[in-house]
Amino acid sequence: MFLNSYETIYILKPDVTEESNLSLVNYYKSFIKEQGGQNIVVQHRGRRHLSYDINNYYDGIYIQINYQANGQLVRKLEKSMRFNNTILRYLTSKNNTVSSMSSI
Repeated sequence: MFLNSYETIYILKPDVTEESNLSLVNYYKSFIKEQGGQNIVVQHRGRRHLSYDINNYYDGIYIQINYQANGQLVRKLEKSMRFNNTILRYLTSKNNTVSSMSSI
Protein backbone atom coordinates (compact mmCIF):
# COMPACT_ATOMS: atom_id res chain seq x y z
CA MET A 1 0.00 0.00 0.00
CA PHE A 2 1.40 3.37 -1.06
CA LEU A 3 1.26 6.18 1.49
CA ASN A 4 1.50 9.88 0.71
CA SER A 5 3.06 12.49 2.98
CA TYR A 6 0.60 14.95 4.51
CA GLU A 7 0.80 17.96 6.77
CA THR A 8 -2.20 19.00 8.86
CA ILE A 9 -2.22 22.28 10.76
CA TYR A 10 -5.08 23.10 13.08
CA ILE A 11 -5.81 26.12 15.25
CA LEU A 12 -7.26 25.71 18.73
CA LYS A 13 -9.22 28.31 20.64
CA PRO A 14 -6.88 30.36 22.86
CA ASP A 15 -8.83 29.61 26.05
CA VAL A 16 -8.16 25.85 25.80
CA THR A 17 -6.25 24.54 28.82
CA GLU A 18 -2.85 22.91 28.40
CA GLU A 19 -4.30 19.64 29.66
CA SER A 20 -7.06 19.49 27.05
CA ASN A 21 -4.56 20.64 24.40
CA LEU A 22 -2.30 17.67 25.13
CA SER A 23 -5.21 15.24 25.27
CA LEU A 24 -6.39 16.47 21.88
CA VAL A 25 -2.90 16.07 20.39
CA ASN A 26 -2.63 12.54 21.80
CA TYR A 27 -6.11 11.71 20.50
CA TYR A 28 -5.29 12.73 16.92
CA LYS A 29 -1.88 11.06 17.06
CA SER A 30 -3.44 7.75 18.15
CA PHE A 31 -6.29 8.21 15.65
CA ILE A 32 -3.80 8.49 12.77
CA LYS A 33 -1.84 5.50 14.04
CA GLU A 34 -5.00 3.34 14.41
CA GLN A 35 -6.11 4.18 10.86
CA GLY A 36 -2.78 3.06 9.38
CA GLY A 37 -0.77 6.29 9.39
CA GLN A 38 2.99 6.17 9.81
CA ASN A 39 5.91 8.47 10.70
CA ILE A 40 3.77 10.80 12.81
CA VAL A 41 5.52 13.98 13.96
CA VAL A 42 3.66 16.55 16.08
CA GLN A 43 4.94 20.11 16.53
CA HIS A 44 3.44 22.73 18.81
CA ARG A 45 3.73 26.09 17.04
CA GLY A 46 2.43 28.02 20.02
CA ARG A 47 -0.02 30.84 20.50
CA ARG A 48 -0.13 33.31 17.61
CA HIS A 49 -2.16 36.30 16.56
CA LEU A 50 -4.66 35.56 13.78
CA SER A 51 -4.73 37.68 10.63
CA TYR A 52 -8.47 38.17 11.09
CA ASP A 53 -10.86 37.25 13.85
CA ILE A 54 -12.51 33.85 13.75
CA ASN A 55 -15.67 33.59 15.87
CA ASN A 56 -14.50 36.66 17.84
CA TYR A 57 -11.10 35.09 18.64
CA TYR A 58 -8.00 37.09 17.76
CA ASP A 59 -5.40 34.53 18.91
CA GLY A 60 -5.06 30.80 18.40
CA ILE A 61 -2.87 27.86 19.36
CA TYR A 62 -1.26 26.28 16.30
CA ILE A 63 -0.51 22.53 16.11
CA GLN A 64 1.22 20.90 13.12
CA ILE A 65 1.12 17.16 12.37
CA ASN A 66 3.26 15.56 9.64
CA TYR A 67 2.47 11.97 8.73
CA GLN A 68 2.22 9.41 5.95
CA ALA A 69 -1.23 8.07 5.12
CA ASN A 70 -3.79 7.51 2.38
CA GLY A 71 -6.55 9.88 1.32
CA GLN A 72 -9.26 7.99 3.15
CA LEU A 73 -7.53 8.58 6.48
CA VAL A 74 -7.26 12.32 5.73
CA ARG A 75 -11.00 12.51 5.07
CA LYS A 76 -11.77 10.80 8.39
CA LEU A 77 -9.35 13.05 10.24
CA GLU A 78 -10.81 16.23 8.78
CA LYS A 79 -14.35 15.04 9.53
CA SER A 80 -13.36 14.50 13.14
CA MET A 81 -11.83 17.99 13.30
CA ARG A 82 -14.91 19.56 11.71
CA PHE A 83 -17.10 18.41 14.61
CA ASN A 84 -14.65 19.39 17.35
CA ASN A 85 -15.74 22.62 19.05
CA THR A 86 -12.25 23.58 20.28
CA ILE A 87 -10.77 23.70 16.76
CA LEU A 88 -11.22 27.02 14.95
CA ARG A 89 -9.66 26.04 11.59
CA TYR A 90 -7.71 23.17 10.04
CA LEU A 91 -5.84 22.68 6.79
CA THR A 92 -4.30 19.55 5.29
CA SER A 93 -1.82 19.69 2.44
CA LYS A 94 -0.14 16.89 0.53
CA ASN A 95 3.64 17.14 0.48
CA ASN A 96 5.20 16.20 -2.84
CA THR A 97 8.78 15.71 -1.88
CA VAL A 98 11.01 13.97 -4.35
CA SER A 99 14.25 12.62 -3.03
CA SER A 100 17.00 12.43 -5.59
CA MET A 101 20.12 10.37 -5.21
CA SER A 102 23.22 11.19 -7.13
CA SER A 103 25.79 8.56 -7.86
CA ILE A 104 29.47 9.34 -7.81
